[in-house]
Amino acid sequence: MSELSLHGTEPPSAWVQRWSHLIPAGGSVLDVACGHGRHMRWLASLGHTVTGVDRSPEAVAAVAHLGEAVQADIENGPWPFLNGDQPRRFDAVVVTNYLWRPLLPTLLASLAPGGVLVYETFALGNETVGKPSRPDFLLRPGELLALCQGLRVVAYEAGFLPQPDRFVQRIVAVNEAATVPPEATPKAYRL
Repeated sequence: MSELSLHGTEPPSAWVQRWSHLIPAGGSVLDVACGHGRHMRWLASLGHTVTGVDRSPEAVAAVAHLGEAVQADIENGPWPFLNGDQPRRFDAVVVTNYLWRPLLPTLLASLAPGGVLVYETFALGNETVGKPSRPDFLLRPGELLALCQGLRVVAYEAGFLPQPDRFVQRIVAVNEAATVPPEATPKAYRL
């Protein structure tokens, strides 16, 4: 397998780059299913303290120099970021190309007051253009909006994107205790 084909070695998501300015300066960021660290590298270059979690020992070894790197099976094992019985809080949680519905409440609980959720993954319709194609791995219409009901949605897109062809949903939402006044951010919109 070439280095370029490894998950997480491609350039950072344009969505993550576009909205990373909302993360508090020097803030702590959790990259879920971080792969080989494309978002960890980007966010560390902006001065954030980064933490990545992935089940692959090779991926974790590849990102260990960037910040905290944790190998864990977050689908079948315990959540590795706990303070006592509560999830550790981060100034941002970044998730791309990954969906495990039972973990969604934990991700929201991991947002510090003012914390930013940046989420982008595949949606229904993707089965018509490629993989993933199983409904378990595809967001239902409006699913991210419903998930973020208790947060202030800054941006939302849902639809088809070309090159590579894919159907996605993506959202940026801020914990209700946000320090940025609502009038300073754009209203939610669709693709």
